Amino acid sequence: MATVSQLMLYPVKGCAGTPLTHARVLPTGVLHDRTFMFVRPDGLFRSQRSTSKLAVVRPELTTEADKLTLSAPDHESVIVNVRPDGPRLTVGIHGVWDGEAVDQGDEPADWASTLLGEPVRLVRVAPDHRRAVDDRHGDITFTDSTPLHLTSQSSLDDLNARILARGAKPVPMARFRPNIVVTGWEAPYTEDGIREFTIGSTRLRWVKPDVRCKVTMVDQPTGTSAGPEPLRTLADYRREPEGGVSFGIKVAVTTPGEINPGDEVVVH
Repeated sequence: MATVSQLMLYPVKGCAGTPLTHARVLPTGVLHDRTFMFVRPDGLFRSQRSTSKLAVVRPELTTEADKLTLSAPDHESVIVNVRPDGPRLTVGIHGVWDGEAVDQGDEPADWASTLLGEPVRLVRVAPDHRRAVDDRHGDITFTDSTPLHLTSQSSLDDLNARILARGAKPVPMARFRPNIVVTGWEAPYTEDGIREFTIGSTRLRWVKPDVRCKVTMVDQPTGTSAGPEPLRTLADYRREPEGGVSFGIKVAVTTPGEINPGDEVVVH
């Protein structure tokens, strides 16, 4: 029986995740997932692709989502009084989406600019935020293309066995930044073949393989480059016809609901 072994929330795009003991899943994914992000003054989003040190920023959002604490090693934390609405910036993600987001003020901007060594602003999804790649991908917040990312422990075990066989060090699951980690599938990459499935009271559907970028080569605790793994080994056997290498799947929400660790993954 396959079950959920880990649930993760990433309140700020590109920053560290928070383990969850319960997840409310909306059409856009886990509640509050990637509803904040850092952008350049011109509105272009920042991620670990360009700003790897984002990995050391640890966000903590209150239950009411009215305060966001940002912490980092050797830096005093800053507490942000969240602005659900207010002054807006025009922001862009991947050159394929532009929209308005709510600026969260000078204090988090100054804090993060000092930490990251480049000028940035913190923004939040606006109350009227609407974004989707297309109907198949589903509605999204500031995620790359789909509401959820799912991986499995058996797939990571297989990947790490291959990495060890070539004399390199294994990688942790955190490199892949999933929302849902599944354990109990005997065969690695079982997730590739599922299409419609239920976890808890939430019905989900496969959208596409999760093609991986250089973020997987960032050491998450330090925010520094630790390549060439896992991309080097994935390139041996996980190449996608359209280009790139994949690990895990991207998932959309058919029926919103709730998910808890230990919930069974029921494949239809």
